[in-house]
Amino acid sequence: MSTYQLFYHISRKFILNKLCRHGDFARTTTKLLVFAPFIVTTQAFAQELPAIGDQTPRPAIQRVEVGARLLNGTELRRNAMVAKQLYGREELDKYGDTNVLDVLKRLPGVNVQGGAARMRGLGSGYTQILLNGDPAPPGFALDQLDPSQVERIEVTKGPTADQSAQAVAGSINIILKEAPRLSQRDLRMGVNYNYDHPVANANLTLGERFGAVGVFAPISVFEWRNQSQFENQRFMPGTNNLPALSVQNGGQLNWGSGINIGPRLTWKISDEETLSLQTFANKGHWNNQTDFRNRTLSGLPIFDDDNKSHGTFQNIRGNAQWVNRFSDSQRIEIKAGLQDVANTFNTDTFCGGAPYLMTHGENKDQGITQSGKYTQLLGEEHSLTAGWDLEYRKREVTAATTQLGVPLLPQFDGQPFSARIDRSAFYVQDEWEISPHWSTYFGLRNERIATQSRGTGTDVSNSSSVLTPLWHINYKFDPASRDMIRASLTRSYRAPDAGSMLARPRPNQSFTDLTQSNTELAADNIGNAALKPELATGLDIAYERYLSGGGLISIGGFHRRISDLMRNITTLEIVNYATAPRWVSRPVNFSRATTTGIELEVKGRAGELMPSLFDPKLALNLRGSLNFYRSNVAALPGPNNRLDSQQPWAGTLGFDYRFSNFPLTVGGSLNFTPSYTTQQSLTQTVDAGRSRAIDLFAQMPLSKALSIRFAANNVSPFENESRTLLSSGYFNSSTRKSRTTVGAGFDLKM
Repeated sequence: MSTYQLFYHISRKFILNKLCRHGDFARTTTKLLVFAPFIVTTQAFAQELPAIGDQTPRPAIQRVEVGARLLNGTELRRNAMVAKQLYGREELDKYGDTNVLDVLKRLPGVNVQGGAARMRGLGSGYTQILLNGDPAPPGFALDQLDPSQVERIEVTKGPTADQSAQAVAGSINIILKEAPRLSQRDLRMGVNYNYDHPVANANLTLGERFGAVGVFAPISVFEWRNQSQFENQRFMPGTNNLPALSVQNGGQLNWGSGINIGPRLTWKISDEETLSLQTFANKGHWNNQTDFRNRTLSGLPIFDDDNKSHGTFQNIRGNAQWVNRFSDSQRIEIKAGLQDVANTFNTDTFCGGAPYLMTHGENKDQGITQSGKYTQLLGEEHSLTAGWDLEYRKREVTAATTQLGVPLLPQFDGQPFSARIDRSAFYVQDEWEISPHWSTYFGLRNERIATQSRGTGTDVSNSSSVLTPLWHINYKFDPASRDMIRASLTRSYRAPDAGSMLARPRPNQSFTDLTQSNTELAADNIGNAALKPELATGLDIAYERYLSGGGLISIGGFHRRISDLMRNITTLEIVNYATAPRWVSRPVNFSRATTTGIELEVKGRAGELMPSLFDPKLALNLRGSLNFYRSNVAALPGPNNRLDSQQPWAGTLGFDYRFSNFPLTVGGSLNFTPSYTTQQSLTQTVDAGRSRAIDLFAQMPLSKALSIRFAANNVSPFENESRTLLSSGYFNSSTRKSRTTVGAGFDLKM
């Protein structure tokens, strides 16, 4: 029995006997859909390769290189009907990143905050994350996806009708690799160090084609371990309700590990018909430990306590796609998907070294999607598409908190809280190359969202319908030249996520005595099932100049008008879970807002961008971006009444240089944002400090099949500062400093 045959039998037994042992039909079906391509892949490899000891002569398997010219990212960007940026293998592989989130933070116009990618300086929820053109499932984390499983990344500034219009700031579409046309066996291994000891990561990619069937099975295992130091200063009422000033120093350690697999199968049934399964699954565990050292400066302050948390994550997603080209002018595409997400969490809070507050629970998200579209060519340069999107998603949260063994919220603890979202959309789009100079895109999408929140016998339902007309237009000054103007007028929206609708209260961990009030700086949290989606009308315009050597110069601007703005507001309330009034933070539809920005981007060879300073033959590539943002929330006074987390400007600068007499490429990138102040409410402002990220890399090929890479991320980091200030003079400030991560790895093409 060969190694692959043994691997096939073990994996088949594990999948069928372990993953499908549960009685829940939907979850079992999802897992079978996900792992079916993996079973087929390993079985194919088991049948293809000889057993150990088989001496029968067989032709050697060789890696075949295809000489056909493929359009690069810059050319694809110029030819796109809608303004977008495309990033392929060069950006994905350059720094040896182990997760996609680290790749995104270096892209122009994209910043990473709180573990989420954001565009145009706007906060969480304004940027749509897509996987193969479909909205990413709830709980999907970009820092758990290996870049080696990604084919390319598309950053789109405006929405399109065939994708969800939940893209006020834009969309980031992660295109996963498909089954290869030829044999592919790649191995990537690396080690990183941030704190205490190194951690390892590895990715194995197996791809093969057997006649009309192509199979692809990437497997990634990863670990992380990082540490940061912080100082928290707090001025607020203390244990005697009188002003108190305190300082807490400490450290936070995060570590964990996981595995993900993305088996894919493509079956070319005929020249006109194709069936494919695209799947993804990951599973792992995480840990967090925070230790404090307390210092009293005045009064009788209230301190945060040491805590330890741990939990698990699991994400299973499966999609099937059928494409049929009835003729040269007709095409239909049908897709269906299942997803199942489950996360657990446990937190122990310590006082005097002994646990006194314990929280545990589980989040579950399940969803079903179905979509389709029909495309009819109306001419060589004109096509009409009509389609639909259907989605059902349910989120259920079960949590319990005990204080010295006694339930903190007996009426809520252990009770399931759920939120359900039903979404249906129908759209039509028209893409037309009017002339060699003009091209245009018209789209119309109607999307209906129905939500229902349930908890402790209380049901709250809400529904809304969003009509989103879309118009993109491009003008080329000369079809033979490389200069063009893009403009678009669109409507988009931001829907409340299921978690923000859950009505379960979460008391602040520093004020668990529910017979006493808390403070405005340490508010309880609760959801709002009556939230309505934000609506945004947007205008975009950009001038793009494509240089003859592959470089690019782009300058553009945008404007958004937003209604029903959602924002967390803190108020003092009489609540049913406490005998004293409590300060409660909840999301509400707060106001109207506008945001405007200017975006500059430059990239290309140094000799092409600055011929008077650099030799045209110099192998030095430069790239940079500079973005300016401004926003206003109507219900708040200026000058700092900006949208949440939108910095006034942001800049990126990067380079890579290939030595002419030595096989070595080096490079680096710099991201910078300044400090700024946000007027959060009439009584509360939030200060954010400046941030800087410097990343460096060096890559050297040892042969055609083997290369090594060294990288250092977050070199010489700034201290990240933030402060929340009340009009009463009370404040809570935090200063945090993370550590530099260094790593090394190799890539082997077998």
